[in-house]
Amino acid sequence: MKRRRDAILGYAFISPAIFGLFLFIGYPMVTSLYHSFTKWNGLTPATWVGLENYVFMFTQDPTFWPSLRVTVLWVIMSVPATLAAGLALAVLVNRALKGVKFFRTIFYLPVVLPGVAVLTLWKYIYDPTYGLANQLLQVLHLPTSLWLGDAKVALPAILIVGVWGVGGTMMIFLAGLQAVPDELHEAAKVDGAGAFRRFFRITLPMIGPIMMLQLMLTMNGAFQTFNQVAILTKGGPGHSTNLLMYKIYNDGFADFITSPQLGYATAEVWVLFVIVMIVTMIMLRITRNRVYQGEA
Repeated sequence: MKRRRDAILGYAFISPAIFGLFLFIGYPMVTSLYHSFTKWNGLTPATWVGLENYVFMFTQDPTFWPSLRVTVLWVIMSVPATLAAGLALAVLVNRALKGVKFFRTIFYLPVVLPGVAVLTLWKYIYDPTYGLANQLLQVLHLPTSLWLGDAKVALPAILIVGVWGVGGTMMIFLAGLQAVPDELHEAAKVDGAGAFRRFFRITLPMIGPIMMLQLMLTMNGAFQTFNQVAILTKGGPGHSTNLLMYKIYNDGFADFITSPQLGYATAEVWVLFVIVMIVTMIMLRITRNRVYQGEA
């Protein structure tokens, strides 16, 4: 009787969270899945069209496949760069040195700054005439660039902005590094292991679960990149930075007054969701038996 009463009490405590889960996650997912099979402008009742949105997406939309290719390229570029930069900064500030807290704060500062304001500042930095980037290149007697106006340079330029804001990744890695027992490093030193070998034989395996978590978070975030493109390039020049999230926004909302396509945009969202889930499951399967999970 007591166990049953405790169970009822437990369900009562978690019921608000379960209700919120269904209301704010479950219901929107179900309705969005329904609307992906409709022609809907957000104002008038939706019209069921079956698989028409998906067929058009894969066979007739001239921008879908180029956008998907750019998105995959962006993920391949940004995920390793973000993880490497975050880990390097974490190792750098994981030292008992005077003033290290100041540098931790400086490296983390981009995370707490207003995103739109920061991206607007970067847009001025990349200005081909008056921007700081080209002025610095001129001082170094190097050729200048159009940056955001060059189809070959625009995506790497956005990548620089993304890597500049790796303070959150750095802090997560730093927490993992500080959890590695000092005794392991001391024992390795006694055995004659150098810093390089200790890092790859002790530190990296010990923070494996954190690295896997951060890999998943960074990859999911890369697939959903929107702000940088919307503010810096608007998908251009051409379609060189037209990431899938920005294309979805354009299809669903950019022409909301004239010809909104919320049903089609919702179908694109579900395709992106399936892609992210497949990639995530593949990564989990690859890393499952290669990551140190601690003692049983």
